[in-house]
Amino acid sequence: MEIYKDHLFVEMYSENEGHLHGFKQVLVAGSTDFQQVEIVDTHEYGRCLLLDGKMQSSQADEYIYHEFLVQPALFMHPNPKRVLIIGGGEGATLREVLRHPQVEQVEMLEIDAKVLDFAKKYLSEWHQGAFADPRTRLIVGDGRKYIEKSQTQYDVIIIDVSDPGSEGPAYLLYTRQFYQSIARRLNPQGIISLQAGSSSVVYGEIMASIYQTLKRIFPVVCGFEASIPSFDLPWGFCVATFGINPKTLTAAAIDEQINQRGVSGLRAYDGETHEGLFRITKALREVLDTQGRVIEDKRPIYTPL
Repeated sequence: MEIYKDHLFVEMYSENEGHLHGFKQVLVAGSTDFQQVEIVDTHEYGRCLLLDGKMQSSQADEYIYHEFLVQPALFMHPNPKRVLIIGGGEGATLREVLRHPQVEQVEMLEIDAKVLDFAKKYLSEWHQGAFADPRTRLIVGDGRKYIEKSQTQYDVIIIDVSDPGSEGPAYLLYTRQFYQSIARRLNPQGIISLQAGSSSVVYGEIMASIYQTLKRIFPVVCGFEASIPSFDLPWGFCVATFGINPKTLTAAAIDEQINQRGVSGLRAYDGETHEGLFRITKALREVLDTQGRVIEDKRPIYTPL
């Protein structure tokens, strides 16, 4: 977090662009073994979590990000019972998965124990007690090492890690080799869902590269975007499967599933929203199809800052 002057900080997207936030107080400011962590109370977006100076989620709009990361994938699957979350330290991704009564177990793998500690203390509105749910198995460890050694098969795997910064812990969770390991841990009807960075026409190369990398492994890959006001940029997501296509699910079918499964409390996602998410603009389709490259362990990709 770069302090501009008293009670103002700038989140930088590149050397030439940033977002100015006014804040009331700083609750956490320090370094862990993996990253810089801040939790601040802002004027416009309420409490916010920042990692390495980047906005991760805000009290005002985190539900948009977390519902879109989780709910399309969970409703695409006919009967999701076992779910793996890689990252998601705030606990909100876990919260969204646990809305589904038929989910029997959720393994949540977070590399940074201090982020979990901060979340439990300061971000209760995010996790809403999800860490204590009996279906939750919380693991502190490296997501890549874990998935490469695991023999467990999952119905849905959700990757909620920070952007691939050159100094952060996440850049090797965006490569072809990692996604191949993920594919081996999915059941035949399995689904992977992940945040894919900004879908902006300026910064869309990273999302396009993630999309192109996933297409090397999965026969069905769909990108979509959402407006997350606290990010100040359109934000990209991808889902990938061995055959299930989210574009074939109608609004009526999604709404029927929401009722039949007994999922309640959704604020952003429903059937109409699902159809809209996967009707992306011509401009974004062109970015995904024409930009980007396959991301390799020996040739990773990094965010501008």
